[in-house]
Amino acid sequence: MTPIKRAGIGMLLAVLLTVVAGCGQKASRKERAEDFSNRTIRVVATTSMIADLVKNIGGERVAVEGLMGPGVDPHLYKASAGDVSRMAEADLLFYNGLHLEGKMGEIFEQMARRGIPTFAVADGIPRSKYRESALFTGNYDPHLWFDVKLWADAARYVADVLVTQDASHAGSYRDRAERYLAALDTLDAYVRAQAARLPRERRVLITSHDAFGYFGRAYDFEVKGLQGISTATEAGAADVQALAEFVATRRIPAMFIESSVSPRGIEAVREAVRARGFEVKIGGTLFGDALGDPDTPEGTYLGMVRHNIDTIVDALLDHDAS
Repeated sequence: MTPIKRAGIGMLLAVLLTVVAGCGQKASRKERAEDFSNRTIRVVATTSMIADLVKNIGGERVAVEGLMGPGVDPHLYKASAGDVSRMAEADLLFYNGLHLEGKMGEIFEQMARRGIPTFAVADGIPRSKYRESALFTGNYDPHLWFDVKLWADAARYVADVLVTQDASHAGSYRDRAERYLAALDTLDAYVRAQAARLPRERRVLITSHDAFGYFGRAYDFEVKGLQGISTATEAGAADVQALAEFVATRRIPAMFIESSVSPRGIEAVREAVRARGFEVKIGGTLFGDALGDPDTPEGTYLGMVRHNIDTIVDALLDHDAS
């Protein structure tokens, strides 16, 4: 870590300590977390997927604030002083873990040390189900939500946390979790049915970065991303040419851009494919590291997953590809 980056984190943590100290003067953590029967639980969630998950399990019992909105890349996200204040004032903090929020790790550690109950949803998923990074031994792919069954594990974990923190409303959390898990089962079946429409040789997914590995493993797709698991790893000219050669050789009919990643890389691959005498189309925009706009179907996890699989299948079923 460079001195400049350390200084930036230090400034944020200084704000954190000031805010937490102020909270301590107003009321102790125990007093603020007094029987939640008299008020809703203030929750801060990092990504929009996690915010959506907590809302579905918590219902009216929680007031959820998400830090990262539509189109925001969590790999590169830098917490502001306002974000730190919101986390310090929360009753509960949920984040993804597995270094998805790479620049915020030290802040989460400080929050936990200062008494804010802090939970990584990845902890609710068995480590045996993680995909190991091909580049870094011992590091894992954080994009767990692309396998709906793994996201069901995350839902159970969130329900367990809420039950533990607010036992007097355990029945409500369990009931909502049961309904949401049923919706996830239906969603998983839908994705499998849609994927089955594609012949095996057409189940090749080309995206901006390597976010869809869990999707590929769960639904039998070959997946290739231009950038690595983290968008902090930039693609070079050799990466563009290698992917273009793969697309042209395999005659892949479509590639996809992502809502939270610049399309420039995929457009460069498209030009390199064209130079090889093959025309590949942009099949559409997938929601990768963030949900869509609020009040749209893609603004929920269920709607986002349906949009993604529908977009993928419709584009790869195009029989007019040259």
